[in-house]
Amino acid sequence: MFRSKKISSKINWIDIQSIDALTIAVESSESSAVLLFKHSTRCSISTLAKSRIEMHWNNQLQLKPYLIDVLRNRDVSNQIADYFNVRHESPQALVIISMKCKGSFSHNSIEMQKIEAIIGSWLSTFQRGIVSFFFTSVNLSWP
Repeated sequence: MFRSKKISSKINWIDIQSIDALTIAVESSESSAVLLFKHSTRCSISTLAKSRIEMHWNNQLQLKPYLIDVLRNRDVSNQIADYFNVRHESPQALVIISMKCKGSFSHNSIEMQKIEAIIGSWLSTFQRGIVSFFFTSVNLSWP
């Protein structure tokens, strides 16, 4: 018979099991982008979305991956929906930068390409800000 190959994850998921842990994760988005992935272990679509993220994960991204089991930690999942003013869905992936949700995807729209585009846009803006600051601080004009 056919056996499915289990793909080893390139991601070191950080489990969030409390509101306090969620607060720490969101606050860490001040220094590095954060991915909050809301996952249901009973849902095949959620398992597929998680597998797609793991399969296409790029360790070079400046992105911390957090995992929320919505069945065991519904209070955490509800807090995410309330704080970021997004509808609760599962599976759901949220990109958090500077304590703000910069992108929210659910079900089959969860793709690493979309997540990477948000991170790339943020990095580009951040780098332009650094270059602009440098030119301003040494009294040069920015091109």
